[in-house]
Amino acid sequence: MTRPPRLTVIIITRNESARLRACLESVAFADELVVVDSGSTDDTVAIAQALGANVRQTADWPGFGPQKNRALDMARGEWVLSIDADERVTPRLRASIEAAMVQSRFEAYTVDRRSSYCGQYMRHSGWYPDRLVRLFRRGKARFSGDLVHERLLVDGTAGALEGELLHESFDDFESVLDKVNRYSSDSARALDARGVRGSLGKAVGHGFWAFVRTYLFKRGFLDGRLGFALAVSNAQGAYYRYLKLWLLQRR
Repeated sequence: MTRPPRLTVIIITRNESARLRACLESVAFADELVVVDSGSTDDTVAIAQALGANVRQTADWPGFGPQKNRALDMARGEWVLSIDADERVTPRLRASIEAAMVQSRFEAYTVDRRSSYCGQYMRHSGWYPDRLVRLFRRGKARFSGDLVHERLLVDGTAGALEGELLHESFDDFESVLDKVNRYSSDSARALDARGVRGSLGKAVGHGFWAFVRTYLFKRGFLDGRLGFALAVSNAQGAYYRYLKLWLLQRR
């Protein structure tokens, strides 16, 4: 009898004790769980180990792409599913993943992610539909070296899975502000490394365009009041990114 393909789930973490358990429980069907942690000071590592994950702790932070490649290098399954600690695999998506691995028609598969903002799942605002490559055959994909907004580079064609990946992205506005601050700092450093020049005018222009794109062109107004709040958050992120770049280069 042919052995079914083995699946490894990879996750990178830092202080995710509040959300990691639900994430790992949603992928308990996997053959292997790999968690690479970058200096958590809460119970993240203990939770991951208690649920059977193979945990590696790192002292440095090389960026999202390189850190995910560290997790990928630890995978032993024929197939790899990359998810974040604030994401959940639904039963329908699980069934689709298991069927896709057996059929092996493609080298990778996209998932349909639905994200929440302060308790509301967004249906517009550029957040949905949000198809991302997350399942792939090991050896056929690597993450880009980007500090933020890393991409999965696939050697081959990708199919589409059924079911949704639920993304509990922001529980409250404090987490929104925290992520805007952290991501804008990392993005500014990445832009500087690429030789992009910053200015106050660029900061204002990118911030204004981010609001217009999210609220009008991506129909954020259809998400109600939180659609407006999300558009403002996106504008803040873009403004801070180029403002920090400008201030970094002034120094």
